Amino acid sequence: MSGALLVAVILVLFIVVVISKTAVVVPQQTAYIVERLGKYSGTLDAGFHILLPFFDVIRQRVSLKEAAYDIPEQVCITRDNVQVAVDGVIYLKAMNPERATYGVSDFLFAISQLAQTTLRSEIGKIDLDRTFEERTHINTQLVNELDKASEAWGIKVLRYEIKNIAPPKDVLAAMEKQMRAEREKRAVILTSEGERDAAINVAEGHKQQVIKESEAHKQRQINEADGSASAILAIAAATAEGIRRVAESIRMEGGGEAVQLRVAEQYITQFGELARKGNTVIIPANVADVAAMITTAMSVISRKNPPPPQA
Repeated sequence: MSGALLVAVILVLFIVVVISKTAVVVPQQTAYIVERLGKYSGTLDAGFHILLPFFDVIRQRVSLKEAAYDIPEQVCITRDNVQVAVDGVIYLKAMNPERATYGVSDFLFAISQLAQTTLRSEIGKIDLDRTFEERTHINTQLVNELDKASEAWGIKVLRYEIKNIAPPKDVLAAMEKQMRAEREKRAVILTSEGERDAAINVAEGHKQQVIKESEAHKQRQINEADGSASAILAIAAATAEGIRRVAESIRMEGGGEAVQLRVAEQYITQFGELARKGNTVIIPANVADVAAMITTAMSVISRKNPPPPQA
């Protein structure tokens, strides 16, 4: 009875082993490479599969997900003979599991080595100053070159990104000095341009001020000249009007007597002023004969203003 139980246990274990070897569940985004008697038999996609016991063997499990791998840092020489340390990261995806298994022994190692050699070649084509601004171009060139080589291996190179570009310390110090000098140069240029613009603005403002002052002075002189001319014309007109009215008054009845009285008053007043202002006085020979002076003045007025004709 114990022997039968042992046989039953062995049989159960045998069945379990057979089932484990023949029933396979493939996860999503994964492919299994199956060999039958050492020869490629097929590729198992995601799902449940039954293998032929003792004949079919799962040789390789290939992930179909996009994966990122670090590319080790390496020393590259630029076109101007400067050594720089460059590292990066590459993004891959297995497109053909069969070729990824049988096309190359280790596709990750092969692509990593190819990426390093291609990177050295691309860095050697440009100068140090351009390596930082040409990252996108370098990444694109690397992807194109790697994708051509990896197509035979069933691998698709999706992207390549340079992580760090590290020049030597002495070169880095020189670059920092150069950048500092450039910044100082730009600062000096901006300062000088600002001072120039300020000087131009001040000069332009002074010019406008002088122009406005000259225009104001010119306008003031014109206004003063117009005012003086108007005043002269007004005085002349008033004087002419006064003279005309005096002449008309003289022709009127009693005008002569009024003029005689006015002339006598003026004669006496001016003679008194002359005696009061100076120490030396010139006295006419007939100073006491006021009537004679009035007569002389009236004769002059009569000649200048003849009497109106009698009707």
